[in-house]
Amino acid sequence: MKVSKKTVRGSLLRLMARLRGNGFAQKYAGGEPPLRSELFSSDQIAADVYALSPHTGRGGLTWYTGSAGWMYRLILESLLGLRLEVDKLWFTPCLPADWKVFKVHYRYRETLYRIDVLQTRDGNGGTSVTVDGIERHDKSIPLVDDHQEHSVEVRIPAARI
Repeated sequence: MKVSKKTVRGSLLRLMARLRGNGFAQKYAGGEPPLRSELFSSDQIAADVYALSPHTGRGGLTWYTGSAGWMYRLILESLLGLRLEVDKLWFTPCLPADWKVFKVHYRYRETLYRIDVLQTRDGNGGTSVTVDGIERHDKSIPLVDDHQEHSVEVRIPAARI
C-alpha cells in the first residue's frame, strides 16, 4: 500500500492538533510545514506506543507517565554519572569512547559550578577532580552557597574500545 505525503502530513497535523490544540492544525493547514521544535520538545518523549489495532502508532503522553523525567535521570545519573549526596557532587560517567569532553553548568542555590569532564589517556588511569585549581583527594565537588562562580575539572580514564 502506497501512502502519499499528503496523507502522512494530514495524520501528523491531526496528531499534533490533539497534543497542541486545534490552533496548531489551523495554523499549518495552509501548507507551511511546522518547525521541528514545534513538533517535539523534551517533554514529549512517548511513554508507551500502541502496536495493536485500533490504536496502532498512538503514544501515551509523558506528563501522565513521567517518562521525560525518567529519561532526564537516566542521562544525568547513568550516562553522565552525576550523583548528589547532601552537599557533595560526584561524577562516575559511563561514556562512549569517542566522547572527549562534556560540560555541565550546575547551580547549587545561588552558586554556579562550571564543570568540565574530560576523558584522558594520560596519568595513572584514575579519576581526578580539581575545584578552582585545587585537587580534591576524595574526588568530590563540595557544594557551598557562597554566591560565587566555581571552575571544576574532572578527569576520567578514557573508555577502552
